[in-house]
Amino acid sequence: MTKQSKLILFSIFLVIILSWVVIFYFANPIEKIKYLEEKVSENSGTLSLAEIDKEYLDEYISKEQKLLDVFHYDINIELIPEKKLIKGKTIITGIMPTSSDKLVLNFYDNMNISSLLFNGIKVNYKQSDTKIQIERNRSRRDSFSVEINYSGTPESLGFGSFVMKRVNGKFFVYTLNEPVYASTWFPCNDNPADKALLDIKIINDSSMTSVSNGRLVGSKIIGNKKEYHWKTFYPIATYLIALYSADYSEIKDKYISNKDTLQITHYVLHEKLEDAKKDFSEHPKWIKFFESKFGKYPFQKEKYGVAEFLWQAGAMEHQTITGVGSNYISGHRFFSDLLIHELAHQWWGNALTPKSWKDIWLNEGFATYSEALYWEYNSGYDALVSTMASKQNSYKSSTLYDPEIELFSRLVYDKGAWVLHMLRYEVGDDNFFKILRTYYENFKYKNVETKDLIAMAEKISGKNLKKFFEQWVFKGKGKIELDYSYSLSDSNVKLNLKQVQKEYPEYKFDIDVEILFSDKTKIKERISIDKKDYQINIPVTKKPVDITLDPDFWLLAEYNNQN
Repeated sequence: MTKQSKLILFSIFLVIILSWVVIFYFANPIEKIKYLEEKVSENSGTLSLAEIDKEYLDEYISKEQKLLDVFHYDINIELIPEKKLIKGKTIITGIMPTSSDKLVLNFYDNMNISSLLFNGIKVNYKQSDTKIQIERNRSRRDSFSVEINYSGTPESLGFGSFVMKRVNGKFFVYTLNEPVYASTWFPCNDNPADKALLDIKIINDSSMTSVSNGRLVGSKIIGNKKEYHWKTFYPIATYLIALYSADYSEIKDKYISNKDTLQITHYVLHEKLEDAKKDFSEHPKWIKFFESKFGKYPFQKEKYGVAEFLWQAGAMEHQTITGVGSNYISGHRFFSDLLIHELAHQWWGNALTPKSWKDIWLNEGFATYSEALYWEYNSGYDALVSTMASKQNSYKSSTLYDPEIELFSRLVYDKGAWVLHMLRYEVGDDNFFKILRTYYENFKYKNVETKDLIAMAEKISGKNLKKFFEQWVFKGKGKIELDYSYSLSDSNVKLNLKQVQKEYPEYKFDIDVEILFSDKTKIKERISIDKKDYQINIPVTKKPVDITLDPDFWLLAEYNNQN
């Protein structure tokens, strides 16, 4: 084949591919987002990097640490990326039991400690693996202040806990702590149950913009370097503390509600600036929607924004400053789902933070269902069904609470969303959204467990939901598998149902049965299933021709027609 012939064939092939992409893009704007996002995630394979052994999680936080209450972190970090080094000073204040002989914190032992003061006095300490054990001095007061000066090259663990790379000849530095890697770059009580206030000062080359959580309260030039001082006015968990430093361009926006103005600032590399302006422009609309459903944006005194970083498997919901991978900034709004999900985390995960990683579904399930709620609002009920359908088949054999598989599998995202979807059906829309708003308002800036959600849902709905949460969160695995058969007569529909799933053999649930009549009209009957084998007769007044189980897609189930 001649070179010209090859070129013609290649051109034809390219036109076909591009035509398919255009048709796909305009035919289904909601599904295109899911498709592209899921394909990128499937191919990346990086989630396995953060698989955490459950025993390691238990050992990482010692019994002494569970008794600590840190009030404040004062973190000073000087970046020296050309040498892959940092210099740091962290001052931690809080209270500890007066009976404790030692203060235990997390800090990786590859970092070199040059000095350590406990309540202003030099004391003995032991640094090993991921912990520092600090001997208590003679003072037995419960309050403490520990100052640690250190330096070194932070390990980059998990999803990339501390990264220093060159981009276009300039260094790019960022962190991603979740779940247990904050202590790779600063000493802390790396326990999600111990939230604290934060001051962080970042020093880097003066050409770099350094960004963190909260509000920028100061900056100054120090020689050829520049220091940025960020401060939080609301408590933050250590896994949500972020540092970004790069040659950023800024995009300014704002959201105004009841005369309150929320500053929105995004930080991206110059080559992504125009694409980011398009992709990020709908944040005010999304915030307005979430405020209408959940309550006021929780960090009003600070900001919201997105910072571009180099993790190419998705995004991370750092408090007030979400990190988004460069390849998720397209200029075509392909990844709006991702941005909506991370924004929702400001309510679910950041304002309300799980007490332990066993309840990770309270983060990811809520943020995932928030996506579905937005698409329902934006595009109607069919969009809700489409979104939930895309999340129906990603369950492994594990409970949702304290998952036996990796911490960030699709289980906690997708089944978590389905639990909320089914709870909505169980209690009704009015009660469901009242539950969300009240749960948020009562636990804002605090830690939560599943039992807190259950108590709130039962109080507002007036229903006993123990069985619901037992089978869908604590004990049940997978989903319902339902064999069914039916017979139709002029006056009756006889329906036979049998649960055939193996992992949790008998669920109790309500389900809608839609009956289609010969005159094309339909009715819906809601029935309650309370046993493995169930039969029911539904009387009718005209000739039925067909039935449909769960026509509105409220139940996480697979149906097998045995007729």
